[in-house]
Amino acid sequence: MADTVSVAVAANFTAPMQKIAALFEAETGHKAALSFGSTGRFYAQIKNGAPFDVLLAADDKTPAKLVEEALALAPTQMTYAIGKLVLYSRNPSVVDDQGNVLKQAQPGKIAIADPKLAPYGLAAQQTLQALGVYAQLQPNLVVGESIGQTYQFVATENALMGFVALSQVNAADQKQAGSSWIVPQALYDPIRQNAVVLARGKDNPAASSLIKFLQTQAAHDVIRSYGYGLHTNP
Repeated sequence: MADTVSVAVAANFTAPMQKIAALFEAETGHKAALSFGSTGRFYAQIKNGAPFDVLLAADDKTPAKLVEEALALAPTQMTYAIGKLVLYSRNPSVVDDQGNVLKQAQPGKIAIADPKLAPYGLAAQQTLQALGVYAQLQPNLVVGESIGQTYQFVATENALMGFVALSQVNAADQKQAGSSWIVPQALYDPIRQNAVVLARGKDNPAASSLIKFLQTQAAHDVIRSYGYGLHTNP
């Protein structure tokens, strides 16, 4: 019997998850109802009883915290993608391939996601700190609530450039025009994106089925095509 699973999805994973949900429905008959937003905001909503069955977070800390608080099921935690951070501008001549634009005297407005709500925002902050430019660039920062909103700032050119998810720039079917620098992994903590079945989804067969489907070759092919890394769970 087909069921519907309500899924809270980190904004960076919007496009790949839409494709995966279609494959999941075709394969299993189960339907995934998707909501997109920042991981921090979803955490607050789940704490307040939001009716989600599964969380696809942009980090591994939030699912672990929900497990500790008995709001998620420990055995279902899994890393579905390793996120990659990129500095991106719509303007083809703004971002160089070493990120040296960040060390210029007047680099213009730079969009980042809120480091308190969005793991990609925290990674952006860590990058600026590692480069020794965070304090001087703070007046230039435009802060988005989620990585989705941050990308919009850059896409609409309300910010000259911004730190976004590689998946937003390097979509499977179209590479966005502009200039970009893929931030070296050494400059920020790994973005391990974990999924978990929430307490509300405990008895929903579609919830556990979705977690299993995220580990299939079909899902992995989609995830890789958007520029994510994969982590093999032990």
